[in-house]
Amino acid sequence: MLKFLSNTRSGQFLVIGVFFTIIGFILNTMGGFYSSLSFYVAISFLGFFSAKKAVTETIHSKAPNVDLLMVLAALGACLIHYESEGAVLLFIFAGSEALESYATNKSKSAISELLSHVPSTAQLLKDNDEVSEVPTELLKVGDVVVVSKGAQIPIDGYSDRKTQINESSLTGESMPVEKEKGAEVFSGTFNEGNAFHLEVNKTSDQTVFSNIIRMVEEAQKSPSKISKIIDRFETKYVLVVLIMVPLFIASLYYFNGYSFEEAFYRGMVLLTVASPCALVASATPATLSAISNGAKNGVLVKGGAAMESLNTMDILYSDKTGTLTFGDFRVLNYEVPEDILNEVVYMEQQSNHPIANAIVAAFENRNFTDIDTSEPVEEIAGQGVRKGAIEIGKPSTFIGYPDKNYYLDKVVEENTTIFVAKSNEIVGYISLSDEIRYEAIEAVAGFQKEGIQVVLLTGDNEMVASKVAKEVKVNDYVANCLPEDKIKHILKSQRNKKVVGMVGDGINDAPALANADIGIAMGSGSSVAIESADVVIVKNDLAKLLYSYHLSKRLNRIIKQNIFFSVSVIILLMILNLLGYLDLPVGVVFHEGSTILVILNGLRLLR
Repeated sequence: MLKFLSNTRSGQFLVIGVFFTIIGFILNTMGGFYSSLSFYVAISFLGFFSAKKAVTETIHSKAPNVDLLMVLAALGACLIHYESEGAVLLFIFAGSEALESYATNKSKSAISELLSHVPSTAQLLKDNDEVSEVPTELLKVGDVVVVSKGAQIPIDGYSDRKTQINESSLTGESMPVEKEKGAEVFSGTFNEGNAFHLEVNKTSDQTVFSNIIRMVEEAQKSPSKISKIIDRFETKYVLVVLIMVPLFIASLYYFNGYSFEEAFYRGMVLLTVASPCALVASATPATLSAISNGAKNGVLVKGGAAMESLNTMDILYSDKTGTLTFGDFRVLNYEVPEDILNEVVYMEQQSNHPIANAIVAAFENRNFTDIDTSEPVEEIAGQGVRKGAIEIGKPSTFIGYPDKNYYLDKVVEENTTIFVAKSNEIVGYISLSDEIRYEAIEAVAGFQKEGIQVVLLTGDNEMVASKVAKEVKVNDYVANCLPEDKIKHILKSQRNKKVVGMVGDGINDAPALANADIGIAMGSGSSVAIESADVVIVKNDLAKLLYSYHLSKRLNRIIKQNIFFSVSVIILLMILNLLGYLDLPVGVVFHEGSTILVILNGLRLLR
């Protein structure tokens, strides 16, 4: 806080204003001109930014705001020679504004602090085997970087050997992760294994960390639904107060026998206590704190509305591969002609699907000299890939195709099997296995405990879907789902007035993520899925999503507390003023004090 006060212009003006307010009270004991002068100087510094904001925003939006009420109340206090009360009013108001700015900056710095440790330079390996230090922003895709043991990885890329990576800065997981040769490693993480060479696969502005920064910044600019409602209410409410105060003063003066000075004083008290400062601050600091908390724990929420509505889910649809399972497939068995197998491996190299990665890993060092690489490889979302006459995909894609070797009958129960066809005839199959994520089982149980249905939507066959559904203990499952089928299930639930969440990681999941009320993408998923989602789980761990669900519940609970508290304080103070029991200094302390308490209550979500 001290750093904020000393390094920002508003903080510096606040300190100067407080200094002259104190001087004013000291001189006030002696009476005279200098005491009033000190208070006027204090008011000038304390009210400068509020007055500037009041004027600019009123002109821009063509509607008054809460800052205007405070400035008018302070000026009104000065007109009736209550300079000390005006100074105290602006001191507490400016203090609460500074605290709100501090809360906002703290929520942002919680992320920037995490990301600021990404190295600004890298050890570039040149063609002559010399190593030179270069800025990371100059690195290009294909460059080779030397990463020493214990060093921080400067940019995203592929490791040339097996190593141990500490990804705690990215995922929150304290235990090092074992990375195989060719595995992707990320900037900002630490190499705890032996030195290795990294082949750059993303420029510095495309890394996982840079995407995190971008998404968090966008999230912080995107207000929650409650914030939008409060903002709309604020404008109308302030206008009502500005009309009500003169009428209130006139009624006291003309109909209740008050002197003009006393009536005006009561009007200034009303102007002060009726201001919705605490109400305006009820949602935004809390929402920003919640977004920051989620980001620090490996969950990126794209905006306040998504964070706010995350706990409203009635049903959560989930993809299987890479979500409930590791997506780390292993080839168990296969029958594919050798010449066609080369084509299969080449085609799968063009896909980022976990099954494709497993096939490429199982059949390394293939000879592609006889393959026509000019022929495009087409990825068919939810089905497979195609190149010329050759097709690779799940069994349902090939129903009705000639099958001379009865490959369709060789589908192994509980394994994932894909088929290979040439010229519309099945010519081979590859059988693979995957492993259930233990944390997914716990997360599903956690959601069900909260009354949320969890349903598996998978493009895999009935037997595999049934096995996974049984192990994870989801409420229901649907096998052989195409992308359009997933959308149909989501829309059906929405028509039944259900708030729908969808979690997935692949290109085939992107349409479903976009159609769901809350789209959730796994961090290792396709860029299309991540862009389509409202929430991104950096580490592929559904337990992190459950954590964010509970965080969303806390956020909504705190916002409701803040709204109830702030409205109650305003009503109570207005009643006391109407009865003549409330003086301006007391009104200022309790009214602006409620604003500070509301902000501090929101800051609890940073923990």
